[in-house]
Amino acid sequence: MSVDRAEEAVRTESDEAAVTATADRYYAVAPGVRLNVRSGPGTSYGIVRVLAEGARVQIRCQTPGSTVSGPYGTSSIWDNIGNGEFVSDAYVQTGSDGYVADRCS
Repeated sequence: MSVDRAEEAVRTESDEAAVTATADRYYAVAPGVRLNVRSGPGTSYGIVRVLAEGARVQIRCQTPGSTVSGPYGTSSIWDNIGNGEFVSDAYVQTGSDGYVADRCS
């Protein structure tokens, strides 16, 4: 039996300044959603953690994977948000239905 963990980033004004200075972008997860973070780009990969409602994510790179329907449409794009951590782009408000970051290598 596994227990889901909810994690949420807390950001301060100094964090905001650092984000602006380095041109890093954070994107909101769909409202009211606790988003599964998976070990690979697809629903067949295991869940490594769960993001809390209201979470924001930094997309390191994007890659194709299994197709998912969510609040922001249907997409086969998966966002890499950390080492071995992927979320479906259909749940991330990027403002685009295409790639917004470099492809993962």
